[in-house]
Amino acid sequence: MGVQIIFMTLILFITFLGPAQTQERSSDEIVRLSWEASKNGDLKTLSALADEMLKTYGDKALALSSQLSNFPPRAKIGDYKIMSDMATVLFIKAESLMHQGKDNEATKEFKNIITQYPWAQTFDPSRGAYWSVAEKSKDSIDVMQGKSPLTVVVVKKAPRTLPSQKFPGTEEIIDWAKYGNFLNIGTKDYHYQITDQAGLTAALGEGIYPNIADIYRDPEYRKALKAGRLKGDHWEFVNTPDLQAAFFKWATASESRGVQLFYEGVILEKAKMYKKAIKVYDDLIVNFPTTLAWTYWQTPWYPAQAAVSKIQYLIRMHPEVHLEFTGARIRILHADDPQNYVAITWPGTLRELSLLEIAKQDLRFKPVMMPLGKPIFYSGQGQVRFVKYESGHWQLLVDNKPFFIKGMSYMPTKVGQSPDDGTMVDWMREDDSHDGIITAPYESWVDKYGDNKRHPDEKTVGDFALMKDMGVNTLRIYYQTYMKADKPFLEKMYKEFGFKVAMSNFLGKYAIGSGATWSQGTDYENPVHQKNMMDYVRTMVMEFKDEPYILMWVLGNENNYGVASNADKKPIVYFKFVNEVAKMIKSIDPNHPVAICNGDTLFVDKFGKYAPDVDAYGANVYRGDYGFGSFWDDVKEMADKPAFITEYGAPAYGGVSMNYQEAQQAQADYHKGNWLDILYNSAGYAQGDGNSVGGMAFEWLDEWWKDYSPSVHDTKADDVGPFPGGYYFEEWFGIMGQGDGSQSPYLREPRKVYYTYRELWKN
Repeated sequence: MGVQIIFMTLILFITFLGPAQTQERSSDEIVRLSWEASKNGDLKTLSALADEMLKTYGDKALALSSQLSNFPPRAKIGDYKIMSDMATVLFIKAESLMHQGKDNEATKEFKNIITQYPWAQTFDPSRGAYWSVAEKSKDSIDVMQGKSPLTVVVVKKAPRTLPSQKFPGTEEIIDWAKYGNFLNIGTKDYHYQITDQAGLTAALGEGIYPNIADIYRDPEYRKALKAGRLKGDHWEFVNTPDLQAAFFKWATASESRGVQLFYEGVILEKAKMYKKAIKVYDDLIVNFPTTLAWTYWQTPWYPAQAAVSKIQYLIRMHPEVHLEFTGARIRILHADDPQNYVAITWPGTLRELSLLEIAKQDLRFKPVMMPLGKPIFYSGQGQVRFVKYESGHWQLLVDNKPFFIKGMSYMPTKVGQSPDDGTMVDWMREDDSHDGIITAPYESWVDKYGDNKRHPDEKTVGDFALMKDMGVNTLRIYYQTYMKADKPFLEKMYKEFGFKVAMSNFLGKYAIGSGATWSQGTDYENPVHQKNMMDYVRTMVMEFKDEPYILMWVLGNENNYGVASNADKKPIVYFKFVNEVAKMIKSIDPNHPVAICNGDTLFVDKFGKYAPDVDAYGANVYRGDYGFGSFWDDVKEMADKPAFITEYGAPAYGGVSMNYQEAQQAQADYHKGNWLDILYNSAGYAQGDGNSVGGMAFEWLDEWWKDYSPSVHDTKADDVGPFPGGYYFEEWFGIMGQGDGSQSPYLREPRKVYYTYRELWKN
């Protein structure tokens, strides 16, 4: 009886609840599943997911879309996530229809997105940027309609030049000792004490701290104000071609003095007033060395450190200023902890060369060299190893001879191919013409006439021959199971061209090699993930350790920034694991060193403490045309390892701020400034840190898929960045262009930077 009562009660309870409800999936989950279905070519599942998204979130997505008349500000993007996820799922479905040749259905879906969700944005974590779903939908329609994805070249408006200032200053370079006292140099209590305010104000000139008031009396300022040229936020003036308005705006901006001075210097550089720019940067170093600012990505930035490098860069690139800058250094302790950072300051000495020194000066910058001393430490006894000398400087040795890395990131991708939709072909096996010859390395040709047509005198040359002629000696290549490095091919490459290979392993970045899904992300504390990564690396090392072209093993790719891994949240755990991997590699292969590929110097102190068995510190670093700033000093101070740059570079496109020829020149100048910084911090150079062992330029060839539409050479800025046009144009980073894309994968357009490197690396 009791059992019967319980049974009847249960029946009534279930009846009361009604039929079981299926729990709604989040929009995030539907997006993730849609991408997976897309990669598998599963249109049926995609259609079901799109229907589910419309049923569950359709009304809310349309309501959110109706609230917008433009893209939401960055801080508000999350409020419109349902709308963007809806547009993304519909876009994935439409793109899959397009790939299956169902153009009419795909066009209808794309047009629906453009009409209903014009302000939807999708964040791509692997690129670190948002892209417009409507814009990419329009691009896809254009591709289906056969419109040529021609490069857009923007003609620059003629910039207004800076005025001949009413108060230019009585001194071109300030003798600070005349106007005050330097207190506590080389300590956290450093301070410059002004004793002659009037004299310093007169010496500096209009608009430069502490002489701000005079700018309001400048007739040119009043004229610009009346004309409305100063309307808007000062950050909107960073990349304007109206340099006069930009200078006025920043000189009067409500911003911390250190940031204010830095951007005044940048504007003066653009005006080619290099000596005055140096004076402004010097003012920043002397008076505001402790300034903390924040990047667009909300990471800490210290303008005075950058100002030191800016002065060094300008003197190096423009020796006609006849200046010498020595002894300056700003060391930031606890740089990743803005609440507790400390600045140790040496303001250095900036002086004008005497007439005798100028008469002797060679206008090609010649740095001072120093003896290295005896070797005091070797990283190993193998064929490739690092050596440290009595001077504290480091070198990379190959067969006991110094080897300086002149490297290239090489991933030649045919226009129209993309890893996002699974269409990218392994470049080591791609035989586009079906003649038994690998296409990009051996069959590319140079478009001498810039007309996207091949003429009889444009002979086949191949990327490898072009890189050899440029001076490249190392390629950065990633070991991946789905695009496996081809040993016979690499042996042939080494025999014919002598290129060494920095064999790289993602070590769980993007969840590669760990066994985790993208949404899970690699967990560096997970024993299963650890074992998978160890096995993955072990397989790589066992396969390639005896190959003559191996230079070193490189672990990771900016793993400290996160993205499908928790290295950013648990950096100590991550670096401890990296150290275990390094020890495992060395137990198998004592002949080649192990390096890491970090993102800039984030957590470099933890690397130094928890990864002692890693031989070298490599990093992807993008700081500006002046080079890498405090990078070398930070690595030296917190890790005392040899260092190299695993990625650096700039786009050959500058948006509205410059035309294509100017952008090419800016790209070349950017690379030159970066390379000289790499060189002058290498062994034997007296004014550098002596720990640089080279760098790897990013990248050989434009990759058109980077902003998602692989058949369109996008000219929409991804995000702000420290580049000549002020933005990341990530599809334009190539040393070589692919023209209008119609002759891909064969056509090569050497940009000015190619010839810059040929001079730098071969001489």
